[in-house]
Amino acid sequence: MATMKNNLTDSEHFYSSWTITKLMAFFFLLISISYLFYSLGFVTHSYDDCDKNHYLPITNLSDNALLPSEETHKLVIPFEQTNITHIVFGIGASAKLWNHRKEYIKLWWRPNETRGNVWLDQEVKNEPGDEYLLPTLKISSDTSKFKYKHPHGNRSGIRISRIVSETVRLGMENVRWFVMGDDDTVFVTENLVKVLQKYDHNQFYYIGGSSESHFQNIHFSYNMAYGGGGFAISYPLAVALERMQDRCIQRYPTLYGSDDRIQACMAELGVPLTKEKGFHQFDVYGNVFGLLAAHPVTPLVSLHHLDILEPIFPNMTQIQALQRLKGPMKLDSYGLMQQSICYEKNRAWTISVSWGYVVQIFRGIFLPRDIEMPARTFFNWYRRADYTGFPFNTRPFSRNVCQKPFVFYLSNAIYNEVADEIVSQYVRVNPNPNCKWKMADPAQIQMVEVRKKPIPHMWDKSPRRNCCRVQATKGEGTLVIEVGECREDEVVE
Repeated sequence: MATMKNNLTDSEHFYSSWTITKLMAFFFLLISISYLFYSLGFVTHSYDDCDKNHYLPITNLSDNALLPSEETHKLVIPFEQTNITHIVFGIGASAKLWNHRKEYIKLWWRPNETRGNVWLDQEVKNEPGDEYLLPTLKISSDTSKFKYKHPHGNRSGIRISRIVSETVRLGMENVRWFVMGDDDTVFVTENLVKVLQKYDHNQFYYIGGSSESHFQNIHFSYNMAYGGGGFAISYPLAVALERMQDRCIQRYPTLYGSDDRIQACMAELGVPLTKEKGFHQFDVYGNVFGLLAAHPVTPLVSLHHLDILEPIFPNMTQIQALQRLKGPMKLDSYGLMQQSICYEKNRAWTISVSWGYVVQIFRGIFLPRDIEMPARTFFNWYRRADYTGFPFNTRPFSRNVCQKPFVFYLSNAIYNEVADEIVSQYVRVNPNPNCKWKMADPAQIQMVEVRKKPIPHMWDKSPRRNCCRVQATKGEGTLVIEVGECREDEVVE
């Protein structure tokens, strides 16, 4: 009996060991198969993730549609980059000023391309043909139910603040951005598109610029986009604003205008201002030459307050001056107003090129950190304030006759197809006072010719000023300058 008991025990032990071995083998096989499927899935998802910036899945397929291998593959379509047709403009205007202000809109509006509306306080009569050159005219809805208690403002600020919400209610299709502006604002639409391409229109974005007056920013807010300079609101944020704006406006009856009401509602939505320096409110008086000749390294998006500023080109009306700017704007909007600094070392001259606008020649050598600061050719919005009232660095416009720049304004710009370059010419309009310095006199220069190749990917890279180089010329009366991307190891020194 004892022997049989031991045999049974050995047999049971054998079968038990064999069972455990089979279980372990099955377990490892299961793990291997699972890992294989996981690896295949990881590769598929990694491929999708890598391409998610370039492709979007099709979401409007029928529920009954049968796709080949749809368990492991997605049908994708190319992602369309933001373009001008994705933007809807809302322009605030008044019937009283319409006949004059509409000429500013005609300068930048592109029939059959741009989309949007002008929102007026009452009906106006347009001249024959204007309907093809201007946005659709609409009358803002009644705002008498909203309280307004600011002692020095105008309740039209309530009407204008609701333009985005009223535009959302129109139900326009394929909209990514709503852009606000005034009827005395000129947009550079190509540059506006380039700026907005940097941002995901599916997210909440509130994009614009601050005032050129420190006191304006203190009085209103550094977190506010100034409406005259224009600002952009992404589609989902505009929808969220529309749902709550009327309730929001009722909470701020003491605010002054439209843009501070927009910012107040943005604060309630928790969305900060994303600042872009190319939106120009121009809360200044006088001549904005200094600001434009030393434009920041960013695309020029908008110009505002054109009625109260001197024309940007001398001896012209403001409309005529802006018409002249359209030439280089069409040839290379990305390079418009972009500053370059170089030296004519043989004659000890400092040269500043604001492409498409102006060239300045200074006697002597000035450092780039000084030339890139705007010269104070303009006055503060608050006339009692001096240069400390600007929220950016400025430099004085020299009173020494020998240090005054020789200023050459744009006269013409053409594209040379053979050389694949833009040739722009600049001439001196006003004479300079006599100088007794014993050095080369820029008065001998009658014209400056600037040669520049278009740079289509200029703003797809990290920001950097273009470089300029003085070229050898046969004639004494013409200075030829090449402008372009800086070469390797090229330094302005």
